[in-house]
Amino acid sequence: MSCQISLAIESGCRHSAVRAERGSTLIEALVATLVLTTGLLAMAQLVSLATTSNVSARTNTVTAILAEQKLEQLRALTWGFDRNGLPISDTSTDTTVLPESPVGGTGLQPSPPTALQQNTPGYVDHVDAGGTIVGRLAQPPPGAVFTRRWSIERLAFDPDDSRLIQVLVTGYRNRGRADQGVVERLPGEARFVTIKARRTP
Repeated sequence: MSCQISLAIESGCRHSAVRAERGSTLIEALVATLVLTTGLLAMAQLVSLATTSNVSARTNTVTAILAEQKLEQLRALTWGFDRNGLPISDTSTDTTVLPESPVGGTGLQPSPPTALQQNTPGYVDHVDAGGTIVGRLAQPPPGAVFTRRWSIERLAFDPDDSRLIQVLVTGYRNRGRADQGVVERLPGEARFVTIKARRTP
């Protein structure tokens, strides 16, 4: 009789242990699923942030390169003195086409005061994703990704022999208030400034 009671108790203990094991296994599985889901969501956010950061960095790099190219192209235009000491100025080179044309452009002529605020023929070109000029009028053509504007100003202290050159490269978008008054540089844009002065030969 006591043996039967002992067997019954052992059997009951085994059933309780099995039930407890089943319950803890289910809880462990739920906790593991929760941890895995949280990790995957965090990883997805990191991937999204990394992708956004890479796109932003690439855009910044491309706009800076495009601005530097135009600035160097304008700086290379003739602006100096001839052998007799007379000033020589390039006011006709068209830098809105590649290769640039010696005639039909504005060269280093002073631009309208709003050249950085709006697309001004002679002081704007439109570039595709590969950096190729695809247009030079006020309205960007299909395929344009970036708009490149530049301004050329006389300096008050040396109006005949110095020029302030500014280049602004923006994405093809509405810049809103950034095009009103003093031109702001928005994220993903590039704005370079230099002074070109005549040099004696």
